[in-house]
Amino acid sequence: MINVEQLTQTATELLMSYGPKLLLAFLTLIVGFWIITRVIAMGDGMLERSHVEATLRKFLVNLGGMLLKALVIISVASMVGVETTSFIAMLGAAGLAVGLALQGSLANFAGGVLILFFKPIKVGDLIEAQGYLGIVKEIQIFVTILTTLDNQRIIIPNGLLSNGCLTNLNAEPHRRVDMVFGISYGDDVLQVKRILQDVIALDSRILAEPASEVYVKEHAESSINMLVRVWVKPEDYWGVYFHMHEQVKLTFDREGISIPFPQRDVHMIPVPKTA
Repeated sequence: MINVEQLTQTATELLMSYGPKLLLAFLTLIVGFWIITRVIAMGDGMLERSHVEATLRKFLVNLGGMLLKALVIISVASMVGVETTSFIAMLGAAGLAVGLALQGSLANFAGGVLILFFKPIKVGDLIEAQGYLGIVKEIQIFVTILTTLDNQRIIIPNGLLSNGCLTNLNAEPHRRVDMVFGISYGDDVLQVKRILQDVIALDSRILAEPASEVYVKEHAESSINMLVRVWVKPEDYWGVYFHMHEQVKLTFDREGISIPFPQRDVHMIPVPKTA
């Protein structure tokens, strides 16, 4: 037969012994989570004012929140008498195993954090990396997505992108367009320079500063090569490049300037007939 008095006494002893600990642990959990929420909100605001990328900011805020909450839960468990040393050791071993299994992914993750934090590139930049030329469409934690000029999608792991050579063609406000036009040795070089300067002046996309330049580049095998250097905004680079080649050809034709091409004279030597 159950001894009600004994059970009541045991329950009272347990309540007196663990009740204050449970109450304190519960209060610690509530207050700890409230403080973490406030700290995370403050940290998010600081990151936003520091102009940290939204993707990185969200990730850091979520990671910080999870780590702080895990620490609070471990502390609460320790307060009520749960042995946490073995639990922490087990978590550490599991973390090591996962880290070894995901070395490549962790390298890409670290690369993504570096890219988002230091901002060598941003969405909309035209870059050349890992043998690809394209516009940055999205920077994720593990990969960066490019769209090539012929509208192909390229996905580059951030580990490769952060550790390899990268050319950002939009990093500076101006880009120089270098072009070479060949003329014949019989053409007037000074006239050609004036023609090229007139063609440059007609294109409003070409910047006045820095000033454009026209030089005699070299005396080539079959032509005098004229070097033209003009400065444009990055988004106008290819438009100006192709337009200049078209307009120079049309203007040279109107002005009677010849564009030479390699030619070869072949002399036929008759072979004497044998008797």
